[in-house]
Amino acid sequence: MSAVFVDTNVLLYAFDPREPVKRERSQAWLAECWQRRCGRVSSQVMHEFYANARKRFASAIAAGDARSEVRRYQQWKPWLVDQATVETAWAVESRYRLGYWDALMIAAAQHMGCRWLLTEDLQHEQRIEQLTIVNPFLVGPELLETEAPT
Repeated sequence: MSAVFVDTNVLLYAFDPREPVKRERSQAWLAECWQRRCGRVSSQVMHEFYANARKRFASAIAAGDARSEVRRYQQWKPWLVDQATVETAWAVESRYRLGYWDALMIAAAQHMGCRWLLTEDLQHEQRIEQLTIVNPFLVGPELLETEAPT
């Protein structure tokens, strides 16, 4: 099974009562990633999730609940951002003219050998070497049944 790197926004939308459609789509993608054991994240994503969940959903997600979610995603063995990841991110940033934080996420996904990156923040279906950007609000997890793009 090909790995799917999940951006922070997908994790956050899974809790967002203000966006019921995105919440449902995020939950469907995450459930499929759990079932298939193909979900991946990085330490960057986990830090961003915790900080933003506490700020964005202070009444909905208590600190302990946010921490529990971060602990749960430790099962996905988050990529620890190191200097090699930073070097890759700098190359991605320059080559594809992306923001640093997006490039760092892409670099982590590449180091983990991911096939897809779920995010709404980048161009849907954009290819960055072997990684394909997927907007999870435009296509469902049935995509995981398809062959690798050529």
